[in-house]
Amino acid sequence: MTGQFIAACVQMRSGVSPAKNTDDAVAMIRDAATRGAHFVQTPEMSNAVNRDRDSLMASLSAQEKDPMLAAFRAVAREKKIFIHAGSLAIMRPDGKVANRAFVIDTQGDIVSSYDKIHLFDVDLPNGESWRESRTYTGGCEGVVVDLPWIKLGLSICYDVRFPYLYRALADAGAGMLSAPACFTKQTGEAHWVVLQRARAIETGSFMISSAQAGTHEDGRETFGHSIIVDPWGRVLAEADDTPGVIMASIDTALVADARGRIPTLQHTRDFTISAAPEKRAIA
Repeated sequence: MTGQFIAACVQMRSGVSPAKNTDDAVAMIRDAATRGAHFVQTPEMSNAVNRDRDSLMASLSAQEKDPMLAAFRAVAREKKIFIHAGSLAIMRPDGKVANRAFVIDTQGDIVSSYDKIHLFDVDLPNGESWRESRTYTGGCEGVVVDLPWIKLGLSICYDVRFPYLYRALADAGAGMLSAPACFTKQTGEAHWVVLQRARAIETGSFMISSAQAGTHEDGRETFGHSIIVDPWGRVLAEADDTPGVIMASIDTALVADARGRIPTLQHTRDFTISAAPEKRAIA
């Protein structure tokens, strides 16, 4: 799988209404397709950003009934594009929620899905507190998807802080990695761009990550700055903090070029860690 294609990131400011979020996302996906995109990605929690747990749960659907997923499948089929739904909140049969990504092909078929592995349970210095594990069930399987041009490794948001996942995806053949996100403004300002570039550089892979942006209906503030990075760590496109679309041409030959110049994937060695010896008292 080699060649060139145009990738797009849809940057959203999702609210509490899945119907409105669907309309907003489909409009931007159509815009990207009209401008020549072959692959379009949306951010984490495309269908609902709602910190009220009861309201969120009441608004969600099972995968087979989710209206945004159905709309994405229809527009992928209509426009003959690949759509990567960065993640949707999907009701599971056990009553909990999956933070689930989907890759949809040009026929509108779901070719793969991925459940976010690492859940964001943190207390931030500005008083924000997040407990994703209260609502969501984490996944336990990394996923690599065959696209016509390149293999895509899937991840979501907080996953980006765990480099071993991206190394494993690259070792499994991925030449493009992704971390669509709903990154908080505070952590995004500090870490978002450097983490995206680091994951690209250390694996010699493209990195493509759509993001939520701005002040949301539920009061949450997200960083935005959807980004596309090449395997040498160069930023090919970056958004600001408003909804919209960014695009970049992806030349898959750059993966082999970067990995040939810095062949870290070939140089991995097994090693052990020795515990430091206990300090001895001096008589």
